[in-house]
Amino acid sequence: MITTRHMRRSANFYLRAILFSLLLLTVNADPSASFDRTYTLYGNVLSHYVKDGLVNYTALKSDPGGLRSFLESTEHVTKQEFESWPGEEQLAFLINVYNARTLELVIDNYPVKSIKDIGSGGKGPWDQPVVKIFGETITLNELENGMIRKHYKEPRVHFSLVCAAMGCPLLLDKPYTGSNLNVQLDAQTRKFLSDTRKNSFDEKNKTLRISPIFEWYAADFTAQAGSVAGFLKNYYSGLPTSGYIITYTDYDWSLNDMSDKMK
Repeated sequence: MITTRHMRRSANFYLRAILFSLLLLTVNADPSASFDRTYTLYGNVLSHYVKDGLVNYTALKSDPGGLRSFLESTEHVTKQEFESWPGEEQLAFLINVYNARTLELVIDNYPVKSIKDIGSGGKGPWDQPVVKIFGETITLNELENGMIRKHYKEPRVHFSLVCAAMGCPLLLDKPYTGSNLNVQLDAQTRKFLSDTRKNSFDEKNKTLRISPIFEWYAADFTAQAGSVAGFLKNYYSGLPTSGYIITYTDYDWSLNDMSDKMK
C-alpha cells in the first residue's frame, strides 16, 4: 500500500524536478530572446525629450536612465539572434542604436555647441569607440559604413541616421520598427526634401539646391536609382531629366538642441 508519506515524498521530488528545470531554463536563456523589438523603452525616451526633431539635451542629461537602460538592452542582443531577424528588423535595430548612441555621446559631453566639438586622441566624434554591439566596441563610423551602408543598400537610411546637427534630418520622436520601416524611411525622406533650407528646385533659374548629403553619399543614391537626380525624381515630380545645374547648400553643424533654440 502506498502511504501518505510516500505520496508526499513523490510529490516533493517532482516539484523539485520542475523547479530545477525552470532554473536551468532561466540560467541558459538567451538574454536577447526577450529584447523588445517594439522599442517601448526607447520610445519613451524619444517622446519625452524630442520635439519637432530637436532634443532637450539639458533634461536628457539630468535624467539619462531610460536611454542608458535601452542601450544596455541592445548590448545583450547576440549576432546569432540578430541574424535570425528579417532584414527590416535588423536595419531598424541598427538605426535606433546609431541614433541612441549619438544621443548618449552628446549628453556625455554636454554642453557643446556642435557635435564636432567632441573628440579625443586627435579623433572626432564619429571615430570614438562608443558603440557596444555584438560583443564588440566600435565607432559610429564603423556602424554606419561597415554595417548599415555595407549590408543594406538602402539610400533612404541617410534621412533616418541623425548626427545631432541642424543640417541633419530631423530626429524622429519615435523608434524605427521593422513592421513600419519602409513607411518611416519614405516619410523621413519626404520631410527632409521638403525643408527648403536644405533642398529646393528653382525652376526659373534651372537650379537644384540640395544637401551635401547627396554629394557625400552619391554612390548610394546612384547605385539605387542610377544617379542622384534619378533618386530625387521620385520625390520632386516637376524635376526635369536634364537642363539644370546642381548646387549644394551649406551644412549647419550647430547642435540640434531644443533648449539652445529656445533662448
